[in-house]
Amino acid sequence: MKWKPDEYEIGAKYAGDYNADLAALQDRLKRVQAAHITHNQRSMIVFEGWDAAGKGGIISRMASPLDPRYFQVWPISAPTDLEKAHHFLWRFWTRLPARREIAIFDRSWYGRVLVERVEGFATKAQWTKAYDEINDFEAQLIADGAHMVKIFVHVTQDEQDRRYADRLSDPWKRWKTGVEDYRNRSQRDAYLAAYQTMFDKNDTPAAPWKVVDGNNKKAARIAALTHVVERLEQAVPMTPPALDPDVADLAHKAFGYSPPR
Repeated sequence: MKWKPDEYEIGAKYAGDYNADLAALQDRLKRVQAAHITHNQRSMIVFEGWDAAGKGGIISRMASPLDPRYFQVWPISAPTDLEKAHHFLWRFWTRLPARREIAIFDRSWYGRVLVERVEGFATKAQWTKAYDEINDFEAQLIADGAHMVKIFVHVTQDEQDRRYADRLSDPWKRWKTGVEDYRNRSQRDAYLAAYQTMFDKNDTPAAPWKVVDGNNKKAARIAALTHVVERLEQAVPMTPPALDPDVADLAHKAFGYSPPR
């Protein structure tokens, strides 16, 4: 996959009715989750992108309509000493969704070929080998019946800086930023190169990447949620369960319930 960053730097305002369209997408997400539960499905939704690109805002609006018993958000940070003592994919195997569940990854196994590559936390031999290891990992999960959606959120340097400034100025947002943001910021060209290699090697037919222009938050949220909903509606059987006649009979005896015709 060849990407041109400037194609995702327009930042156009969302042209529709944001609140209404968001509510409609969230309603569809609730049905997608119900289909997961009904048909014993499992899915992984993977988010990568720049710091302050808006991944958290997208994830928040995705998670808010879902039943928390059947989904999990995994915010991925630096590996612990125990995790570093294992293969880099080990800590993700322990976070995979079970049947009926959806797992959302706020950053993911792609850290090996992104931050670990750029910041020197992995050797060249390690991150070079990781592209094939990731493809094999994803292919194995998909072959076992899991569904996967991968989204990359892109923002310009100017927009990222504006959001950093907003976080510093707002006392209740300062927890979102730290010195690591500025270390990463100074390596933008290196990250651009790492992203391109990731797209070249890990954009597969079974697990393609979707790039979202994150420079307008509302438009980005609608674009990302639309992609997730459409991908999962195609992958998951979207048929509701039949009414259990025994339960219907009990309800009729309890309060006179009659099924709709």
